[in-house]
Amino acid sequence: MATLITEANFGEPGKRYLRAFSAGDDFYEALLAAHRDLSDEQSAELNARLILLLANHIGDLDVLREALRIAREDV
Repeated sequence: MATLITEANFGEPGKRYLRAFSAGDDFYEALLAAHRDLSDEQSAELNARLILLLANHIGDLDVLREALRIAREDV
C-alpha cells in the first residue's frame, strides 16, 4: 500500500534547484497563472477538473482517502 507523501516533492526531471522550495514555488506560479482572468465559477471548475485529473493519475484509493482526510482536518 502506498502512503501519501506530505513533504515537499516537487521537481522536474533533470533540473536542479538551488533551494528545496523553488520547485514548489514554480508550481504555485503556474497554478496562479492558470486561474488568471477566470471568474470565480470558472476558477472553481478548473480546481475540480485539476483534482479529478490528478486523482486519476494517482489512482490509489487508499492514498486518495488519506489525502481527503488530511485536507479536511481543521476546516
